[in-house]
Amino acid sequence: MEREDISEHISQQFNLEMEDLRNKVLTMGGIVEKNIADAITSVIEGDSDLAEKVSSEDLKVNAMEVAIDEECARVLARRQPAAGDLRVITMIIKTITDLERIGDEAEKIARMGITLNDAKRDSLRGHFVELRHLAESVRRMLRDALDAFARMDVKTACTCIEYDDTVDEEYEAIMRQLITHMMEDPRNIRRTLDVIWCTRSLERIGDHSKNVCEYIIYMVSGKDIRHLSLDEIEFGEKGEQKVS
Repeated sequence: MEREDISEHISQQFNLEMEDLRNKVLTMGGIVEKNIADAITSVIEGDSDLAEKVSSEDLKVNAMEVAIDEECARVLARRQPAAGDLRVITMIIKTITDLERIGDEAEKIARMGITLNDAKRDSLRGHFVELRHLAESVRRMLRDALDAFARMDVKTACTCIEYDDTVDEEYEAIMRQLITHMMEDPRNIRRTLDVIWCTRSLERIGDHSKNVCEYIIYMVSGKDIRHLSLDEIEFGEKGEQKVS
């Protein structure tokens, strides 16, 4: 067999391995996104069975993180990738860590759904509309991050990063309402704290989704923007980064 044939075969096999890794990350992300929706529903509707389902699905997410991480290690050992290929592997390893942490936050929310009894839930109904809206906002961030990951789309990644400011504003507004609710009647403190922890978990999910977008920009441009604002960065037509 000619050397050129061998090189072509190795390259094709490597491309298949990378595509398989990306597909597994997207599958993991899809499970995590559904867990967020189910966790919030379990809190608002008091569905303990759904909360238990989120916990069992989180075990699957944990197993997927370990499996993908091990596969990345095998690819690194066999292929010894460099430049852009190495950035892809690095991005995948970091992305699955953030997805696993998003899954953990969803499980925390589901656990709150189990601890909130009907009496507590009825007294907090007025805050559930804002809580559901915040959940939809962070799910949108995660969907956009996964979409940007699938297409290596810097523009979508930047839009998602910018949207994190909106999520933070929603989070702060809900927190002010909940603190006021506790101040009006100290008997509300314990039950309101459960909703505060749910709100905090949702805000953290937004932060993890933002992290994924920053990894995508690193993958495309080769530059780490974690400590830069988007105002300090300009992108060319092909996604190359220019720091002002």
